[in-house]
Amino acid sequence: MKKEFSIHWIRSKQRRKQRKYRYKAPLHIKQKFMSVNLSKQLRKEYKTRNIILKNGYTVKILRGSFKGKTGKVNRVDLKREKVYIEEIYNVKRDGTKALYPVQPSNLQITEMKLDERKRIKLTARLKLKAL
Repeated sequence: MKKEFSIHWIRSKQRRKQRKYRYKAPLHIKQKFMSVNLSKQLRKEYKTRNIILKNGYTVKILRGSFKGKTGKVNRVDLKREKVYIEEIYNVKRDGTKALYPVQPSNLQITEMKLDERKRIKLTARLKLKAL
């Protein structure tokens, strides 16, 4: 098994190789792992199933101990492949609160923040794709 990241690697049944591929991937590929499902309303509007997660989007948690809760994305950590959501806290033993890391595969986008130019261009492109 190679030590470096290979763009030609296709697949393997071995879970350790799958984990290694994700761990060794460069950031421009890890960004693709941050794609999240859209809600049914957004799917109908933009005619696409998923989109890469950005700060400010409102998401719903589908799995885990915080299942069913919604909140705004506070931080997206590409290196660890985790998402931090406002008001989703892990209470420590000493009583302090820390943001709880959630995997993007366990989330669903319910509302997108569309005030920046890039995001406006993105939605225009998605609408053109829908036509």
